[in-house]
Amino acid sequence: MGGASAAAEPEAEHRARTESIGQMFSSFAENLSTLFRQEIQLAKAEATASAKQAGTGIGMFVGAAIGGFFVLMFLSMALMWALGSLMPVGWAALIVAVIWGIIAAVLAQMGKKNLEKVKGLPQTQETVQEIPPTLNPSKETP
Repeated sequence: MGGASAAAEPEAEHRARTESIGQMFSSFAENLSTLFRQEIQLAKAEATASAKQAGTGIGMFVGAAIGGFFVLMFLSMALMWALGSLMPVGWAALIVAVIWGIIAAVLAQMGKKNLEKVKGLPQTQETVQEIPPTLNPSKETP
């Protein structure tokens, strides 16, 4: 009966009885290193796949932006020609250009207001500023 229970002993218990602490730590460090390498490889693979997907999406947005630009350009030209039936085409073109100038100015102002609201990374800046005093053991931390 004693031989049967020794054969059924789990590998972990057998290793605990036979390996030294140094061998266990060495095995642990090797397994941990392998785990980190595998996790890094997985992260690289996922990042590559995500980057490819993002690149495709960005390319489609660029195509849509170009298409939208042409739509606005041709609508502007249609407005210019429609106004041209009421006045000289040069004046009609100037009116359309002024309309687009006003739209651009309004969008620029709105963009400027939104950018002024950006606070950056206040919490990160605060914690980074706390690092040097924390590392200096001769001074008290704030």
